[in-house]
Amino acid sequence: MFSCTPGEEADSNGRGGCVCCGPRVQSLTRRISADISRRGFVAGVGASLASLGFVRRAAAQTEPSPPIVFTNFLLFDGQSGALRGGLRLLIEGDHIRAVAAGDAGAPDGARIIDCGGRTVMPGLIDAHWHTIFAALPVSSLFSADVGYIFLAASAEAERTLMRGFTTVRDLGSPSFALKQAIDDGLARGPRIYPCGAMITTTGGHGDLRPLSDLPRSPGGALSAMDRTGGSNIADSADEVRLRVREQLLQGASQIKLVGGGGVSSPRTTLDMLTFSEPEMRAGVEAAADRNTYVAVHAYPSTAIQRALAAGVQCIEHGHLMDAATAKLMADKGVWLSTQPFLSEEDTGALVGQSRINASQVFAGTNTLYPLAKGHKIKTAFGSDLLFSSRLAAGQGRMLTHLTRWYDNADILRMATAANGELLALSGARNPYPGKLGVVEEGALADLLVVNGDPIADLALLARPETSLAVIMKGGQIYKDALRG
Repeated sequence: MFSCTPGEEADSNGRGGCVCCGPRVQSLTRRISADISRRGFVAGVGASLASLGFVRRAAAQTEPSPPIVFTNFLLFDGQSGALRGGLRLLIEGDHIRAVAAGDAGAPDGARIIDCGGRTVMPGLIDAHWHTIFAALPVSSLFSADVGYIFLAASAEAERTLMRGFTTVRDLGSPSFALKQAIDDGLARGPRIYPCGAMITTTGGHGDLRPLSDLPRSPGGALSAMDRTGGSNIADSADEVRLRVREQLLQGASQIKLVGGGGVSSPRTTLDMLTFSEPEMRAGVEAAADRNTYVAVHAYPSTAIQRALAAGVQCIEHGHLMDAATAKLMADKGVWLSTQPFLSEEDTGALVGQSRINASQVFAGTNTLYPLAKGHKIKTAFGSDLLFSSRLAAGQGRMLTHLTRWYDNADILRMATAANGELLALSGARNPYPGKLGVVEEGALADLLVVNGDPIADLALLARPETSLAVIMKGGQIYKDALRG
């Protein structure tokens, strides 16, 4: 894997010569050569090289950015229901240094951006995204080389950022390596809050193994599906603890457990249950030991109530929830992270049991949001778009579906400040300490400049190519249609 050029060999103690002959690198070479899996190589080599200093962080590669001052804009701050004018916005480094009224002077060397009366708002947050699986069809994910899959995911990550989504919460995919590449400035994309592999049971949502892999022996060798890092099987409380700890070891900011069936798993039904309450509680406890939380994929009330009894803090989906369960969630202060799926326009054409499952979700959407709104459940926005670059391009369009139940200001708050509050549940495991989803002093500088008023016309966010004049993440500008 690594080799020396002639004449550069180190002595027997690893002193002298080139760095390739050092004992740390030789140990790394032996480990990579063993190559327990292709996914392990892709994810592991980046982390290992970074730890040895071969990959410099972006901060070491570029000079500090000069301060930036935004002027002449209307502000949606992520929390209020109306736009405010007469403000100046100072960005220093990756934070918002000041939001002030009047015409305060700019720091020396600052760039002044005159927004021309446009709207400034926080970067959008998608609370349910699958970074590696968003754009490629299932056939490619099962057959393509892993290098191609990660390159395609990197390209889609950049498109995600260009749609104005500066942060995503990844709810199941081997996204650790791509997250590191983005954080290190080697790729362009949103901030990623990764969960790693979703943890499911034999026969649960995410168990896409061929039947030739059965029967499974508890504690036996991992299947090819397990090794991809998309999902892991656990069939006891001890196995749940193990799988949770493995994801946390790799850098998961939260954990996802699967409580039942799902649309994209054609051998499951939405009414089925997977983990028992003790098994689920084992995962919650293992996550709590690392000061983070568990989100549970669940559609029917029975699965949701089991998750609540186990101490889960966030329910994903919930489309088949009843009123009693909605009240219970509200009383416990548990988050609902869900998606406004209305038709096959949002999922693509499906067949067999997947189509039946999707039809149940479409019908449930029309009852879920009124329940969540009526009971004042803490609700997050996610899109959960999968296996199609065409569908992924509709990420902003999914927000417009919410106009059936919410006014535009509430929808914008959901996709900014509310989602930022959900991300903060990661506590000490938060990979990006700082406030997201708001425009206020001290918050992280993730900003959009919009050609128009999104409170008056939410559909602007469904047309990011023409509607977004500036896209900023962490104080760095990634799109600037106002320069010159």
